[in-house]
Amino acid sequence: MQPVTLIIDKRREISVKYRKLLKSNNNSVIITKNLLSALKIIQDKEPDLIIISDSIDSDLADFCKKIRALTYNMRPVIIAVSKSAELSDKINALENGADDFISEPVNPDEFLMRIKAHLRREFESNMNPKICLPAKNYSMRALKRILSENTPWAVMYISIENFKNYKETYTELASDKLIQTYCAIMNSALSESDYLGMLSDNEFLIITDSLKAEKIANFLTFAFDSVAPKFYSPQDNKRGFMLMRGDEFAGRRSNFVHSTIGIITNEFIQYRDANQLMHALLQIHRMADMPAKSNYLIERPRITTENAVENEINNKIFIIEEDEATRVLLTTILQLQGYDVTAMDNLEEISSIPAMVILDAGDAEEFKGLEICRRLRQNPDFDRTKVIVTSSIHDKELVLNAGADLYIPKPYEISNIIKWVQKLFQD
Repeated sequence: MQPVTLIIDKRREISVKYRKLLKSNNNSVIITKNLLSALKIIQDKEPDLIIISDSIDSDLADFCKKIRALTYNMRPVIIAVSKSAELSDKINALENGADDFISEPVNPDEFLMRIKAHLRREFESNMNPKICLPAKNYSMRALKRILSENTPWAVMYISIENFKNYKETYTELASDKLIQTYCAIMNSALSESDYLGMLSDNEFLIITDSLKAEKIANFLTFAFDSVAPKFYSPQDNKRGFMLMRGDEFAGRRSNFVHSTIGIITNEFIQYRDANQLMHALLQIHRMADMPAKSNYLIERPRITTENAVENEINNKIFIIEEDEATRVLLTTILQLQGYDVTAMDNLEEISSIPAMVILDAGDAEEFKGLEICRRLRQNPDFDRTKVIVTSSIHDKELVLNAGADLYIPKPYEISNIIKWVQKLFQD
């Protein structure tokens, strides 16, 4: 992202001279003469660096203090420029918010090197050290800047799904390598004019040209699914899912990681602010997410988030348990936790799509519960339904291979199964 410098200076000739010096350093430079217009620019552009001259109709130190107070949440570099070389003036400006003080007349080379050093330090302070990408606050700043421009743009919200489960299973070192590999893939698809930054450990933001966005997304989903299998163990690749470490006895299944991309452009909707844009991005990103495959979705005229229907939170739990005492106890406790719980005898009684099914695997001869689990997994309507299987037959892989998300051996503590229910609802 090109850095933005704001010059607050009443002198036209001198301020234009400073702009020419800085523009040669690939720097977007804006000039204003007073505090009122400066506030609008600061709000829209969130400049990285602000140069304040003592030519303004205010005390320089006091003006620095006001700007610092108004920009406390974005913390730009503030440089005071003055005709004075007095030590007291320098100290006063630095004490009131300035990061540097330059006396005029300035040496062009020294002036340019000072600005470059400050911008470099500002950029590095907003950089994630592991993957050398700008952090969230810098990415949000980039969003604000494109909203004030009239050129066509596209914003891509990119995530790695099931990343938390992968990190728990394969350690932080392996997850860092996965992220670094995906970042290298993303960088290879972008040009110098594109922006790539982070929103969280497994979420990224790309700002690019609206004509390129879909091609980039198509490449990223293909490339990610091509390299991802190399990050699993041979055993997990053979199973077709990650076998996670639960507590000492429980076993948990998780889908492999995949990438989801939501894309918004300014072709159809003119967004008012960064919050509205992020809300639209989140909506299109949720629509793009598939359970076990990388996918992308780009905003179209018929697919917008305006007036979208809010989906009700699904907190339904169906319990299929042969032991009546266990069934009643589990149903009662989960209802007290605020869940919508229904106990039933078989799959045929299911009339709606629950968020979770808790079922008993059955005895060693028939394994009726595992057959129910397989049928659930074969039905695409239950793609997002979590399945917990409890069993007195302690064969973890047999249960997980049937499609269960979590295996809990019997007998179990009620508090343990409640803990897992809460955890799976949060995932």
